[in-house]
Amino acid sequence: MRITDNLSYRKIFIFWAPLALTWLMMAAEQPFLVAVIARLSDAKYNLAAFGIAFSFALIIEAPVIMLMSASTALVTDRHAYRKLKRFTDILNLSVVAVQLILLIPPVFDFIVQDLMGVPDNVSRLTYISLILLLPWAPAIGYRRFYQGILIRNNLTGRVTYGTVIRLSVIAIAGYGLYLTGTAGAYVGAATLSIAVFLEAIASWLMARSTIRRIINDGDFPVEDPRSNSHGEKIGYRFIARFYTPLALTSLLSLGVNPFVVFFLGRSHMAVESLAVLPVVNSLVFIFRSMGLSYQEVLIALVGDRKQNYPSLRKFAITMGLIVTVIPAVIAFTPLANIWFLKVSGLTPDLAAIAFTPLKLMLFLPALSVLLSFQRSTLVITGKTRPISIATGIELLVIIGVLLICVIPFGMIGATAAAIAYTVGKSASNLYLAPKQLSTVRSWRLSL
Repeated sequence: MRITDNLSYRKIFIFWAPLALTWLMMAAEQPFLVAVIARLSDAKYNLAAFGIAFSFALIIEAPVIMLMSASTALVTDRHAYRKLKRFTDILNLSVVAVQLILLIPPVFDFIVQDLMGVPDNVSRLTYISLILLLPWAPAIGYRRFYQGILIRNNLTGRVTYGTVIRLSVIAIAGYGLYLTGTAGAYVGAATLSIAVFLEAIASWLMARSTIRRIINDGDFPVEDPRSNSHGEKIGYRFIARFYTPLALTSLLSLGVNPFVVFFLGRSHMAVESLAVLPVVNSLVFIFRSMGLSYQEVLIALVGDRKQNYPSLRKFAITMGLIVTVIPAVIAFTPLANIWFLKVSGLTPDLAAIAFTPLKLMLFLPALSVLLSFQRSTLVITGKTRPISIATGIELLVIIGVLLICVIPFGMIGATAAAIAYTVGKSASNLYLAPKQLSTVRSWRLSL
């Protein structure tokens, strides 16, 4: 029986749980590394440098992030696998080239010191951290490509195994480097690169048997619905047209981080905000990861006739409620003190700055669930362009809100960023809502 037949909540949970666990474990790596950095010397400056370096690494890797969705949706036969694999190779080489350009000293100094106004000591730490993060983006690209193949073939448990390897390496390497007394920012960057590189190798090894089967099965006829859900032979032109809006979406979404750093560098309590925001974001991301893990679930399980959409929607609504209530309990109880002071290792003055941003970002996890659901609905039908537009709107709104909060109102930078993130995500959801509803209505008419 195919997994998309007679879909129950139990089947949805069994399929989704390994992906959710994977994202949850990935979300845990940031608090762990932040806690390690916070316990080393010059914690404030190293936390700030690690946050800046990581924000640049995120925007550089942005074009490869959606490879998981692409391989989940498109890798149906030998022809599609080979085309998308070559596309992945080119994309990974491109992101490495971009990072190398950024690391040219005059380019780096102009962006980080002149434009962003980052202090010299933090800038130096950031530069070495970015060098250490060079393997990170291509490793992410290959990992997500192979994970998409595993997801499409109902092997989500293997995705979780890869993440277990990644987290184990992070724990071992992070603690080992901590014992050497290496600068905290370097510990964080080196640990991430090593862990993701080994996870990419593990994902490739776990996908090899599935890839061999795909290659040996050959190519399906174009008219076969398994070959291409969009009724078109998969070639580089099709992949580029399908993937470009998705890559642009990731680029715009993650591209907001340097802008946030730019405004934080010019805000009230700038260095403190740069140090605190990664800590708050890492906590919120734990709950946001539940929604982010759901995007490939809808793509894989909705069914040929979209018959499973109602069940998947109800599951998403339940998830949205859960990921709102739990962080609210943390934010408005002494658990917040325990997290920021004991777990994250912040000093009392830095922890005091973190409480307000956490409360302002409480709805971000639920908005992320909604956004993943909206995006996957459009990806299924090949309508990826509105996803990029929505992300562009989100970016512009975040920049606009930061501009207002930081300059005229003189807010603490971390607080301004929290407001901007929430308002921006809401704007993105509002833009996509009618697009998604229109798509769903067309599904209902076709049933």
